[in-house]
Amino acid sequence: MTRTLLVAPTGQGVGLTASCLGLVHALQWEGVNVGFYKPLAQPRGHGAGEDLSTALITLTSGLRPPEPIPSRQVERRLSENALDALMEQAVAVAERVIAEHDVVILEGLVPAIGLAYAGRVNLALAKAFDADVLLVGAATHDPADSTERLAESMAIAAQAYGVGEHDRVIGTLVNRIPVAGHEAVEVLRKALAERGLGLVAAVPFRIELTWPRLRDIVADLEITVLNQGQTERRVKDVVIAAQAIPGFLPLLREGVLVIVPGDRHEVILSACLAAMNGVRLAGLLLTIGIEPDPRVWQLCRAAADTGLPVLLTTSYSYETATVVHRVDPEVPADDAERAGLVMSTVAQALDPEWLAGLPTPTHTPRLSPPAFRHRLTTAARQAQRRILLPEGCEPRILQAAVTCHHLGVARCVLLARPDELAAATARLGLELPAEIEVIDPAKVDERYVEAVVAARRHKGVTPEIARDQLGDPITLGTVMLRLDEVDGMVAGAVHTTAATLRPALQLLGTAPSAALVSSIFFMCLPDEVVVYGDCAVNPDPDAAQLADIALQSAASARAFGIEPRVAMISFSTGTSGSGTDVVKVREATRLVRKREPSLLVDGPLQYDAAVMASVASAKAPGSPVAGHATVFIFPDLNTGNTTYKAVQRSADVVSIGPMLQGLAKPVNDLSRGAAVDDIVYTIALTAIQAANQ
Repeated sequence: MTRTLLVAPTGQGVGLTASCLGLVHALQWEGVNVGFYKPLAQPRGHGAGEDLSTALITLTSGLRPPEPIPSRQVERRLSENALDALMEQAVAVAERVIAEHDVVILEGLVPAIGLAYAGRVNLALAKAFDADVLLVGAATHDPADSTERLAESMAIAAQAYGVGEHDRVIGTLVNRIPVAGHEAVEVLRKALAERGLGLVAAVPFRIELTWPRLRDIVADLEITVLNQGQTERRVKDVVIAAQAIPGFLPLLREGVLVIVPGDRHEVILSACLAAMNGVRLAGLLLTIGIEPDPRVWQLCRAAADTGLPVLLTTSYSYETATVVHRVDPEVPADDAERAGLVMSTVAQALDPEWLAGLPTPTHTPRLSPPAFRHRLTTAARQAQRRILLPEGCEPRILQAAVTCHHLGVARCVLLARPDELAAATARLGLELPAEIEVIDPAKVDERYVEAVVAARRHKGVTPEIARDQLGDPITLGTVMLRLDEVDGMVAGAVHTTAATLRPALQLLGTAPSAALVSSIFFMCLPDEVVVYGDCAVNPDPDAAQLADIALQSAASARAFGIEPRVAMISFSTGTSGSGTDVVKVREATRLVRKREPSLLVDGPLQYDAAVMASVASAKAPGSPVAGHATVFIFPDLNTGNTTYKAVQRSADVVSIGPMLQGLAKPVNDLSRGAAVDDIVYTIALTAIQAANQ
């Protein structure tokens, strides 16, 4: 039976959408089959457009909730005294969502100017959907607004949803709690408990959740672009340049948007000099429609090359600042980074025991992509392994290392020349935490030379040849791993798979239980995570090698919380086809069954028979795998690599990997197109592999 939960606000600006994002994310972490629906659209200040909550849920969760009933239609129905008909329409739209999920989060309406009906409608929604209610409030920074007052206002709001045994309210969530507010949280918890309300989340206030992008902040201005730069930069503060230069200089900090008339050349030059010296300003916004003198602009070209956005508006400075400060504080529908931060902040604050009680007893957990990623980061955090990143100056590697440090996923070690590293971090506007260790690859210790010679003497490697090979950072990193100075290595952002794998095979070798090295990708499909192998290493494995790849992949799936049901993929299913490729897959399937009789495996299977129950019932009736496979083993590299990239790019699926299997020590290869998040999760995988070994 599906459980519905209405998330309802106790006032304006309490963070209702943020609370829904975090709640959906937290349930997905727990493997709950959760859905979302906002029955009625919230009127928006900038006119018509798609509902912001629905758009953000779609952006961050992989869910595809139905569109809410438009606000004009809602108001027309209410003006006709047709609230019951409106609720009937909302329930009809929600039928599919409720049928497909174990828990459905419903978002209520926020009371606002001209929206006096919000409270009445929220109560009607709770009744129409037979929903429990989570009340959302927010702390303020006003000392006069006491904890008692907040608790009282939430208690008053709760009374609308019933009292005693008819009370629908099952908890309260309070946003914007001061960071150093543990004592305040306990006082609030007690005050709410005295009024019969439970506190299920006290969400800390984080200033970075409020930082808009530059392009969001100037959206309502008529802008001429003098230098496009990086308009995705976050605006942390806004400064109107009125002082003389000595007083203005201390204001030039990372994330500051400078507003100044276009003829204040000394201010423009100062801001550009700051950018050239590594200060990552959010942007330079010139006013009153005056472009800088061409000679001054020529001097500023080097600053423009750092990515500094320089924009021009015809408005006066005060007028411009007013528009900028009036920017909508809500997260825009396309700001995945900020939405993700909001979502995870709320999710981490929710009481795990309360969350665990939301699904009904018939609920069967599944490993959704958010749940898988959460397990990865949690397990990696517990592992606390040292992971070497030999491409230490690569921008994505640097950003991933900093992210891993903040998440506690791994203790990253960078191979990088100090001068090159300083230049790279300055270009990114990145502050490298002191805890991230940096090793200069130019300082090759003699013990590394000895290790290479010891491993490769039979191939004629001398100390001179070894020193030459150690000029390659991948080789140097592999030797450090061989000597147990680090626990694992991740490379490949700028190196090929062969360049990453060759030193590992030469200096580490395969694990005792492995006949070969292979690879898998964790494919984060909309509803679950599955394993693809081999998509990166073995061009044309024979039947015995294919069987080994299948067994390695099944073991890896199990190690990361995925119950292996192995489909041996071919262009034909069962005995319907013939040819050497089909024979190879059939023989590999036989070998897998012989070596691990308890493993669920079937093949040959076509891909559609492996994933679709309707096709499986016709093509492979009685198969223990067909229709719900979780591990897909492709017959060769051509098929595997093509399939994973086609699914990844065409279906906008996140793929984590490749993760290498069968090495004596964990080394993992990155796709050269890997995003920062891909690298973070690969580092987490490597840390877990190291802990398991």
